[in-house]
Parts: sequence; C-alpha cells; structure tokens
Amino acid sequence: MTDFVHDPIALSQALIRQPTVNPCHDGAQDVLADALESLGFRTKRYHFDGVDNLYARLGGAAPNFCFAGHTDVVPVGDAAGWTVDPFGAEIRNGIMYGRGTSDMKGAIAAFVSAAARYLADHGAPQGSISLLITGDEEGPGLHGTRRLLPAIIADGETIDHCIVGEPTSEDTIADIVKNGRRGSLNAVIKAVGKQGHAAYPEKSANPMPVLLDALQKLRNMKLDDGSPGFQPSNLEITTIDVGNAAHNVIPAQATAKFNIRFNPNHTGDALMKRISDLVSTTERGVTVTVDQRVTGEAFYTKPGILTDLIVAAVKAETGRDPALTTGGGTSDARYIKDVCPVAELGVRNEMAHKVDECIPVDEIETLCRIYYRLLASYFAAA
Repeated sequence: MTDFVHDPIALSQALIRQPTVNPCHDGAQDVLADALESLGFRTKRYHFDGVDNLYARLGGAAPNFCFAGHTDVVPVGDAAGWTVDPFGAEIRNGIMYGRGTSDMKGAIAAFVSAAARYLADHGAPQGSISLLITGDEEGPGLHGTRRLLPAIIADGETIDHCIVGEPTSEDTIADIVKNGRRGSLNAVIKAVGKQGHAAYPEKSANPMPVLLDALQKLRNMKLDDGSPGFQPSNLEITTIDVGNAAHNVIPAQATAKFNIRFNPNHTGDALMKRISDLVSTTERGVTVTVDQRVTGEAFYTKPGILTDLIVAAVKAETGRDPALTTGGGTSDARYIKDVCPVAELGVRNEMAHKVDECIPVDEIETLCRIYYRLLASYFAAA
C-alpha cells in the first residue's frame, strides 16, 4: 500500500475503477479510506440518507489544512459513444481515460499522494492534514458537504484553510485558481389567465402579453456593474413555455424560466424579494407568480495567505503565475467558505462530464507536485 499511495496515477486508476455514479454506494471512498489509514490518518464515514461521506485527519493540532472533494461522478451518457471502458482507467499514449479522471478523482489522488510524499520527507506536520470527501456533489447536493461540515464541527473538528480539487484549469495545468464563485438563482415565472377563442379575446384573459411584460421588467432590471474580483451579475431567460399547439386558442397559462449568476453585491434572499416585488401581480385578469430557488450564494476569498501560498506553489512548479478568478458555476466551496478561507485548484476541465473523459497523466503528477509544495510551504509558515 505504501508505494501505491505515493503514486497518484495508480491511485487515480483505483478510484476511477469504482463506478460511483451519483447516487451510489461509494466504493471509491472504501479505497480512499484504506489508503489514508495506511498513512496514519484517522477516518470516519458519515452516511446521510443513502449518501456516503468521509472525513479523514492526520494530527490533532492547529492549523488544520483540508482538501475537499467528491468521489461521485455523473452518468457515462451514451455508453456506445465511448471508445474505452468508462470505468477502466485505461492509459493510452500518456492519457488516462475514464469517468472522473478530471472531475475529480485525479485531483483527490494527487492530494493523497502529495500528503504521502510530504510525510515521507518531513514527517508529521506541526499541525494537521485532513480530507473532506463527499459522495453527493454531482447530484442534488443535499446530503453531502452541506451536511458533512456541520457533522464534523459537532464532532469538535476545526478547519483553518481549505483547497477544493475541482477542475479549474483551462488551457494548461494550474493556469486558473478560483478564489470565489458567483451565486446562482433559478426561477420559474408563471402567468395564469383564462383560455378562450382567439376571435373573442374579450372573453378570455391572455397570459402571454402579461408574461412578456414581466420578462421585460426583468431584462430592464439593473443588477450591478461588477464587484472586486467579479464580473457584473447577469440574468438569462432560458425558456418560455406555453404548450399551445393551436393558432386560434388563447392559452390558459404560460411559464418562463430564468437564471441569475450574481456577485457579492447581492444575497439570494434580497434578490428573490426584489424579483417577487417586481413581477408578482394580477392585472388584465392574469395572475403572475414566481417560484425561486437559490442554489448557491456568492463568495469571495480575498487574496491573502492561502491564495499567496497556492500561487507560489504553482509558480515554483510550472514557472507560471496562475490567474485568480471567480468565473464558472458553483461548487461545494460555497459551503466551506462559511467555515474557513477556501480556494479551488485542479486539473483542466476541458473533458469534464464528456464522453471519453480523460486527462494526461503528467497533469495529475504535476498537480501532485503543486499540492506537495503547498503543504510544505503551509506548514513551514505555521
């Protein structure tokens, strides 16, 4: 096991060969727990409503540097479209193929091997190394990190800094570090009127004009001009649905969906109230309601100790200065930010969730070396 945990490629293959499609029994966490226990980590499994989660820690003192990630993966999609076994972790011409290679079993393996190499070179740190691993990131996300964090805190755990292994890199390995994320709000706006004959509109209440007026109000709504580290918030109308196949029938109702990606100028609750006040109405015999859900709040980790150490580790290993950005979708960092400073760094995201998902093995090795440098500099400064 000792040689195995020092090799991020072999460990990546072992994790990928566990078909942990969400929802699942997480065999990858079984592999991970065995690997970490062989290094002296204490592990504990947390099972919430059928979801497997894992917390592991080496040491008991502060500071506690944590790696957060997920072992669940998305479905393979069109299995016939794959040129390899989606869970075979086959390596061809220096490229490893398999579901989860980039998102994000490769990064988990890279960190575990980095920790193994650090312990072999330096011994136990003056502090603690921990891993927070969930099995519910690619699904509803109800029983993963959002429940695991409060559970470990209730068990007396404290995390001081955290890095998340999401695939943040774009053109080259470690060219992007995420030190924040925009929030996301999903909404369905519904206009309910009265069905009737198009030739007799006075006997009906057409929901379409009222819905279109409401959508225009939303389009005209000024959000912001941006925030430190963030682009301006944006609202996108994603669909308008009536389900009316007839030309001469005024429909009874119409709906539309929209999404807002927002920066820290807003909170989800404030945005939802503003939208509800703007479009909820009854006019011309049509009632407009809006159903909203915030899937993640915006957060920002200001450049400081954590980001400085990550940037320095990348620079030392690759010779490049990575960009600190806040673009893209949401991640489980949105929960961790309430506990400690958090940033994200992983392999390239080009093939994430795609058929024939893959990553060059040298990128996994490079990420492992970056994580190693990060651990060494973090505990040297502790």
